[in-house]
Amino acid sequence: MRPASAGAQPGRRVAVLGGGVAGLTAAHELAERGFQVTVYERRAIGGKARSIPVPGTGSGGRPDLPGEHGFRFFPGFYQHIPDTMRRIPFAGNPDGVWNNLLAVPEARFARRDGDDFRTLPLGPRARTEPTPEAFLETVGAAISTSLKLPAPEGLWFANRLLVFNTSSDARRLGQWEGTAWHDFVGAHRRSHEFRALLSRALTSIMVAAKEDVASVRTIGTMGEQFLGNPFEVGNDGALDRVLNGPTNAAWIDPWTERLRALGVEFALGAEVRGLEVRDRRIAGARIVDAAGARTVEADYFVVALPAEIARTLWSPAVLELQPELASMDRLFVDWMTGIQFYLRTPSDISRGHTAYIDAPWSLTSISQNQHWSRKLPQYGDGTVQDCLSVDISDWNTPGVLYGKTAKECSPDEIAREVWAQMRQHLDDNGESLRDADLHSWFLDPGITWNAAQGRNANADPLLINTAGSWEYRPESHGTIENLFLAGDYVRTNVDLATMEGANESARTAVNALLDVAGSNAARCRMFEMYRAVELEPLRQIDADRYATGQPNLFDRAV
Repeated sequence: MRPASAGAQPGRRVAVLGGGVAGLTAAHELAERGFQVTVYERRAIGGKARSIPVPGTGSGGRPDLPGEHGFRFFPGFYQHIPDTMRRIPFAGNPDGVWNNLLAVPEARFARRDGDDFRTLPLGPRARTEPTPEAFLETVGAAISTSLKLPAPEGLWFANRLLVFNTSSDARRLGQWEGTAWHDFVGAHRRSHEFRALLSRALTSIMVAAKEDVASVRTIGTMGEQFLGNPFEVGNDGALDRVLNGPTNAAWIDPWTERLRALGVEFALGAEVRGLEVRDRRIAGARIVDAAGARTVEADYFVVALPAEIARTLWSPAVLELQPELASMDRLFVDWMTGIQFYLRTPSDISRGHTAYIDAPWSLTSISQNQHWSRKLPQYGDGTVQDCLSVDISDWNTPGVLYGKTAKECSPDEIAREVWAQMRQHLDDNGESLRDADLHSWFLDPGITWNAAQGRNANADPLLINTAGSWEYRPESHGTIENLFLAGDYVRTNVDLATMEGANESARTAVNALLDVAGSNAARCRMFEMYRAVELEPLRQIDADRYATGQPNLFDRAV
């Protein structure tokens, strides 16, 4: 066996298995508290959050064009990630990497053969006291006006938000966790516009979930945060923020440098194949790297791998000690992956994110050059003026060109299909995308095409929230004393596959590790999610109503 962080002080050695956001967060928090940390990562530091140079595109001394798994989005209600960012030094920034976040002023909702609309955050001056009457009137009117819905449907959706916001914790977990969002909002009885905008778009496009399976508790909590953010309460910044450059340059690389300065070691190309159990503890992790197979020892092990990889480590020996981990097999993963279109002319689609409401593949995009401090002509061959970064959220619905799902399309077909779906949404307002302007495209290399089978494989699927899945998600620490879990599948307040969830879970794992180690170091700071205090008396009433089998005070028939 080879020990992790050889020569480290006994009792202080930690092996972090996985180098994504969860693993880097755990390493950061532990290293700041004097632990000797080694991060084992099979591919690249940053995981799904990293940017990916497009091989062979740089010339004339310029770096390769920047690609990515998907564009980065930092809602204002994220608080754990910004707290970490402030502790990552960046030259010229008083608050470190956090200063590389920029607020975008608008979001565009593009329709196929219909009128597009743009919305802006309300701002603190628009705040009203969140009494039930004011809530229904203000939120209902805002929804109806901004989304061009009939007033009764805006009022109905405001009612559903009010029902959730006034629901007690017991009802949220006992009733809404097991209810699908589609059923809660009564989408099957509403207009096409309602279903497209407030049932499908809010889930598949905005939070990478599926309306017919995502739980009300999760989607409602996200709605609670988005409602609070424009009022500038319970948040870290503007509603919609992006980085001012490629993710690696603006965040991941400075983070790695900071961790190295703290003494963290990185073992790249190391794939975790299993955990060895001895004396009711994890005795070692089996690693395969360029040198072959080996086992690394440590005092503590933090598994910071994606859910679909982590659950392959739960051998019979592990499950005998911590049987609840077997429930992870019931967690659901699906695909959400990015493609970048590099343009010869600047894009004028939107000053922020664009959601393509009627696109079969649930597309969202952002034009990146307008937000970056280092402009795109400084990359590649010098002729690229903009990058339209697109997230594909639905890989299971047939497209408009080939009648096939994204999973069944070759990379070239995926690019053509996405381009066509965007043009259908944009060109009715004038030609926004021209074939002549397309320089090249780049699909996330996690997507690999098997021509013989006529299907793609995906090395980086995404955990998809489903109603009732809270029961299958583990805590960060269980009965195996020196095993800790960090990842967006672990139970967290944000309860969604996000960078924020990964960061939050890593903090809970580190705090549990500190408890086991008997450390007197300060615990990681944990943040609460926004909840309007003015509605708390109504939640207390609801707790009594739920206990006696009554519906929420404002709940009415669908």
